[in-house]
Amino acid sequence: MPKISPDRISFRATCLRALAYLLIIAALMEGVMQEAQQFVDVRFSESGFTELTQSFLLLLATGLALSVRVWQRQLPNVALLLVGLLGASFIREQDAWLDTYVFDGAWQTLVTLLVLPVLFVVIRHRRAFVAELESITGTFSFGLFAAGFLTTYAFSRLYGRSELWQAILGDHYLRIIKDAAEEVTELFGYTLLLFAMLELVLLVRRRLAAER
Repeated sequence: MPKISPDRISFRATCLRALAYLLIIAALMEGVMQEAQQFVDVRFSESGFTELTQSFLLLLATGLALSVRVWQRQLPNVALLLVGLLGASFIREQDAWLDTYVFDGAWQTLVTLLVLPVLFVVIRHRRAFVAELESITGTFSFGLFAAGFLTTYAFSRLYGRSELWQAILGDHYLRIIKDAAEEVTELFGYTLLLFAMLELVLLVRRRLAAER
């Protein structure tokens, strides 16, 4: 009987994942709906459900990436770069709080202190990094990560441009509509990144089990 690759996911597992991820997305969007309807004073602000949830999702995703490197000791260079990217995004989401209660420009300083050492290590071990990356490019985790990355760092930025919404709404333009469009799209992107890290953890566990 041919050995099944640990990178493959069974049909049953795929359906269960799809259902779980759908329920999570539905729950998040219900939270957005409640924010829009009941929390008018803080909706789509730093204190609103959407932005707080973004930070929570990033924190979880960063912790999962860190677990792959530290506890499961797999994909050390790829996992380190993921920790740097997700951790920097988490710090960036705290910019208003850091600028107010620490010092102006604190988030830039913290991001620099995190990202520069990570890039140094990854570049130093670039051949191992490329080999690790090539080993996961065909996996579900990588596909989710690519979708989340493009949604968060490309599409949401372009979709949330003031010029676009001014052109769409004309004289009826309201800043809150632009903010809602950008922040909710960003929330979805961060959700995909969290799913990607969950799938990466599961992938590593399957690979470790297959080696035993």
